[in-house]
Amino acid sequence: MKAIVAIATFGVICTASAQQVLRVTAIPEEAATEQVRKYGPFVRYLEKSLGLKVEYMPVNDYPAAVEALVNKQVDLVWFGGVTFVQANIRSGGKVIPIAQREEDTKFRSVFITKKNSGITKLTDLKGKQVSFGSQSSTSGHLMPRTYLLEAGIEPERDFKLTAYSGAHDATIASVVSGRVDAAALDMTVWQKFVNDKKVDTNVVDVFYTTPPYFNYNWSVHADMPQALRDKIAAALFALDMNTPEGKEILTLNRATKYIPTKVENYASLERAGRSAGIIK
Repeated sequence: MKAIVAIATFGVICTASAQQVLRVTAIPEEAATEQVRKYGPFVRYLEKSLGLKVEYMPVNDYPAAVEALVNKQVDLVWFGGVTFVQANIRSGGKVIPIAQREEDTKFRSVFITKKNSGITKLTDLKGKQVSFGSQSSTSGHLMPRTYLLEAGIEPERDFKLTAYSGAHDATIASVVSGRVDAAALDMTVWQKFVNDKKVDTNVVDVFYTTPPYFNYNWSVHADMPQALRDKIAAALFALDMNTPEGKEILTLNRATKYIPTKVENYASLERAGRSAGIIK
């Protein structure tokens, strides 16, 4: 896949302008091999739509995705709500969200456990071993923590163990294997695993689903020329489930379509993040 370039860090990224190479990355919400597979068709679509060379450049963790866009080492990033807020704060307001999935206007997290665990509600998690995803994850940490706090549960005080898996697929594996009693993750990743029959819901299933909130988006740096920003947004909005190409890309990205978004959509996440001590 010639448009895919894997790198361990961003220290060796070339400084070619966005007009020569469009550099794309995403928070590593799933295993690296899955990320590369998922974004391959997207990269090829952007190359065709924009008439530019496009490179997908994996990062090791969520903070690396933030720093990559803040320092203009990449041009387009798939952020979760928290990582977008962190990048916007770090950049002094120079990170611009241009598109989100329609699903991201009313996103949810789920808590999962084994069917025989005896856990049926959030308060049953007291004294248990519980895993989140990445500490910077919106759906795998911040919002689950927010609703735990609302239920009167302080993870570090009330859990026997508070773990961080680093990615949603690893979170599911930690419950399936019995390493933890329960875990929180992105509802769309859970549904994808169920649909692909990668998890047996007779063994592990959801016991709590959070209320909705705004989540992920594609973001660029404010220094990107407006014309290029508009072309990228138009390409995203043009993806259509009724075409073979659009269906492949949207399905891989757990989307039905992309729609416009704005900074204000993530204000409540910033407040929640500050309240939980995740956003400083």
